Amino acid sequence: MSFTPFIVGIGGTPRAGSTTERCLHLSLDRAQALGCRTRLFAGPDLPHAIYGVGAVQDDPRAMDLIQALREADGVILATPSYHGSVSGLLKNALDYAEELRQDERVYLQDRAVGCIVCAEGAQALGSTLNALRSVVHALRGWPTPFGAAIHTAMRPFDATGQVTDENVRRACETVAEEVVTFALRWAAPA
Repeated sequence: MSFTPFIVGIGGTPRAGSTTERCLHLSLDRAQALGCRTRLFAGPDLPHAIYGVGAVQDDPRAMDLIQALREADGVILATPSYHGSVSGLLKNALDYAEELRQDERVYLQDRAVGCIVCAEGAQALGSTLNALRSVVHALRGWPTPFGAAIHTAMRPFDATGQVTDENVRRACETVAEEVVTFALRWAAPA
């Protein structure tokens, strides 16, 4: 392909190698296999300061995140479900998108955003996916039709981090495929 989409993945938990982070890796690996450049911002790589005035200049992680979002052709978000909604860590990272408010492409405008939600209890999956999609809409992004809802009680990864549930792999890959498809179509000449 002559155009190489840049897909940014954001998510995980403060714990490196969490199930949520592993699902995000699966999705970004699929985007790479489809010929994209990718960048991962996992839990420990995300800005820790609560978003506010001056927070960006004080944190190189925040500056990296903002620049990556500015350049992104698509975004994949992954969150654990905490009490039926997105994690504070991911929400805070998305709050930094406020720095894009004056850009030509405001916030996540003209970008597909894939959503992955992980929860131990199945009841939280739907409400968290819905909340995440609402945030994406507020940021003027285009949530992909398919959102991956991963029921982690089924233990989709083994102790070494390898996926053990092919349905989980397929769900995470489908999220990537939809983001990449949209990025390619958006970039195509009319």
